[in-house]
Amino acid sequence: MNGFSNSLGVLDKLVAALNAHDIDAVVACFAEDYRNRTPAHPDRGFVGRDQVRSNWIQIFAGVPDITAAVTRATVDGSQVWSEWVMTGARADAQLFDMRGVILFEIPAQSIQSATLYLELVDMSGEGPDQGVRSVLAAPPHSKEQS
Repeated sequence: MNGFSNSLGVLDKLVAALNAHDIDAVVACFAEDYRNRTPAHPDRGFVGRDQVRSNWIQIFAGVPDITAAVTRATVDGSQVWSEWVMTGARADAQLFDMRGVILFEIPAQSIQSATLYLELVDMSGEGPDQGVRSVLAAPPHSKEQS
């Protein structure tokens, strides 16, 4: 199997495991020393698949009918650029709709690292002008000192 097929095969296994809500199969898609980066939320990054298990146990409980789909993907060596849609209803019956891009590093049979650019869909009704104003009015991203 070439790298292209292998990488997409691992991605297909991950999507199938997520949609089956099979936590063991989800975790098996990741390397023991898996590295997760979330540049827009740097404190959420982690190393190790134990946190993958913890995260998805919480997600499956919080969004019992979650489904995941990769709408587009491209492979460059061991890197996979993928666009995701994850939807369902939260346990409180509110809509869950998360979309974005995940960059995976899949050098062999498991995911070695991922950089996530996933966000909940903003249904606030802000148009482009208000959106820019909201971003500019946001507080600084640095932690406040006590």
